[in-house]
Amino acid sequence: PAGAIPKDGPSAGISMATALATLLTGRRVRDALSMTGEITLRGRVLPVGGVKEKVLAAHRAGITTVILPQRNQDDLDDIPDGVRSALSVVFAEHVGQALEAALAPQASEPPVETGSAEQTSTRFKEFFVENDSAATVATSQPPGGPDARPAAEAAG
Repeated sequence: PAGAIPKDGPSAGISMATALATLLTGRRVRDALSMTGEITLRGRVLPVGGVKEKVLAAHRAGITTVILPQRNQDDLDDIPDGVRSALSVVFAEHVGQALEAALAPQASEPPVETGSAEQTSTRFKEFFVENDSAATVATSQPPGGPDARPAAEAAG
């Protein structure tokens, strides 16, 4: 909306999807890798702003591979030649391409026991509850218990 404060969070879409993929598959993220890109609910990777600054910061931090949205390819023209030649850049149109480039091959023995989907979901919820006191974890019951009514319904 007009007058709203812009947010930087959507640029972390492929990073968050990759983090979830490592949790669910037990596969590690490759070393010296950086990524940016917004994703849609259907997995398309959308372009982001600030590519020059992000790539230069990654290079300064010792990153050797960067994953960027395909539609940000023209932004590489703004990157100095010395930096560009030191980096391997992977362009992704879909989150699957980003995951393929980001995740290391499956080890012969999984590093993490993934268990059932229910066990993974429970571990995921426990992680966020234990690591963020402000976290709210969705449950199958509405706030106030199973018999709680929405405020508008209770007032009217």
